[in-house]
Amino acid sequence: MEAGLKLDMNRLIRSDVITPGSYRCSSVCWTDGYSCEQRATATISADMSDPENGWLHIGIDGETQRILLWPMPRHFGGHQWYFACPRRHIPVSVLWMPPGAASFASKKHWDRQVAYQSQFLDQTDRAHRGQAKIRGRLCLIGSFDPDEWDFPPRPKWMRQRTYDNAEAKFDHYEHILEIGMLHLMDRLTGLL
Repeated sequence: MEAGLKLDMNRLIRSDVITPGSYRCSSVCWTDGYSCEQRATATISADMSDPENGWLHIGIDGETQRILLWPMPRHFGGHQWYFACPRRHIPVSVLWMPPGAASFASKKHWDRQVAYQSQFLDQTDRAHRGQAKIRGRLCLIGSFDPDEWDFPPRPKWMRQRTYDNAEAKFDHYEHILEIGMLHLMDRLTGLL
């Protein structure tokens, strides 16, 4: 799933790519979470001016897909926008386009055709991946080179508590890797 593209309704609204109550045209870019390299770009135009329904056009590599947008009422008034899954016709907040697919659809549509990368990793590989993810996030925020740091310094606008939590998680992954190394050394010495 992570290798594909993701459309998150709430993130698109928060980042002003689409705006409830109006028509908007803009572009988005997907990057690799670890190396921060650009994976894909798209042009998005969305009409959310009608309070009853809306639509979104997304164009990637010359291919265009139209996705209906549905406002759903909230308990305490107002409404929240959702994508209408093009395949299942159900309201969803997130649509996915896995590698090799030609269109976006909900996770329920893709069901067992796709999986998260972490489902195929052992504990050691998940620890390496977790450390790389934390390092990549801190380096992206702080404009550091990930190869220069085992654990990057705190970006000046990041809260200390957030940084401390990231460091604790990084250290936890380091502990898992150390235990894995000890088990490997025990197995190797048992073979000699």
